[in-house]
Amino acid sequence: MARRKRTSLVLERAVRRAASINSIDPKLDLGNGLTLPAFSTLIETMRTRENAYNSALSSLDKLYREMLQTESELGDMTEHMLMAVATRYGKSSVEYGMAGGVPKNQRRKGLRGESESPTPSSEQLSFVANVDSNGNGKKPVATS
Repeated sequence: MARRKRTSLVLERAVRRAASINSIDPKLDLGNGLTLPAFSTLIETMRTRENAYNSALSSLDKLYREMLQTESELGDMTEHMLMAVATRYGKSSVEYGMAGGVPKNQRRKGLRGESESPTPSSEQLSFVANVDSNGNGKKPVATS
């Protein structure tokens, strides 16, 4: 998504004010550096900086899209490199492991599901211990 370009309400108001003041006197000098030419110069400086900022945002958006494209290409090539090593040396080879793959003969089946499930708490274990083979709960034995 492209970044929002900036528009300045202050700049728009200043442009309108300068046009209005220009109708009074194009060379109006109100003292203390408050002149219409100085005001117009500052308006143009702001307009130039706003345009430069918005152009920089466009350039940044372009760089970001190019970076994402390159990242996608790099991910694809990374996968293809590993698959090429697997094709040349086999998925059970030492070279495949060196390239970052898990050799086929070193994979453990069933660990993926177990690693995601938390270990049962002591309450869960006591509940399991209090259920017989038919799934019926047994009364807990009172100890003194």
